[in-house]
Amino acid sequence: MMLCLDCGNSRIKYGLSAATDDRWRCSGSLEHAALASLPGLLAPYPPPQHILCANVAGEAIEAQLRAVLHGFAAQWHSVRSTAQAAGVRNGYQNPGQLGVDRWCALLGARSLQAGNLLVVMAGTATTIDMLDAEGNFRGGLILPGQSLMRQALARDTAALPLAEGACERWPQTTADAIHTGTLFAQLGAIERVWAAWPDSTCLLSGGASPLLAPHLTCPTRQIADLPLLGLRQLARQELNVS
Repeated sequence: MMLCLDCGNSRIKYGLSAATDDRWRCSGSLEHAALASLPGLLAPYPPPQHILCANVAGEAIEAQLRAVLHGFAAQWHSVRSTAQAAGVRNGYQNPGQLGVDRWCALLGARSLQAGNLLVVMAGTATTIDMLDAEGNFRGGLILPGQSLMRQALARDTAALPLAEGACERWPQTTADAIHTGTLFAQLGAIERVWAAWPDSTCLLSGGASPLLAPHLTCPTRQIADLPLLGLRQLARQELNVS
């Protein structure tokens, strides 16, 4: 059994799986403050022999995870971005500088579908990455996520609130104007990249993906937890986890 951990800026996503199984025995997400509950959530299932951790949340979070999971007799793998893995070649000028969450999402995308892919992770930040049919990561974009955009408007302007609004064709309240404007900024970035690469399919993942998916006009598949799928693929093909 392997436990895959995707440690993001806001939440920890986890999935427990057998190496030969394409389903998760147990999966979910936790706020950083709730990490101590993870062993209890895993207790009803066979214990992992390997723990794979893709962490962009900082060393302190990884240390907390190691501490709360110390009761499992498992080998810990701190995953890093590399020049090549699991059929994907990293086109970054310095491959190690690519965020490991983006790297794992690319590996997960490659395991799911052939052809040219636009791999979009919509969370605290939104990343838009291009993966060609030969498995070459061409490059990508990073922009603030929709919630972060809303927070920036509330923090850095005197008159705009951090308000909940709705997506409207003709926004006629400030809350709706903020919600629609920040949402359209996300959609516009994705579709501008797709317009330059129109033979690609968008694989959309992340906590904000349900918000974006209904409004995208490019061919789109909404996939849960792409980085976890990438971690599982990495374990199978590169670490020989069985």
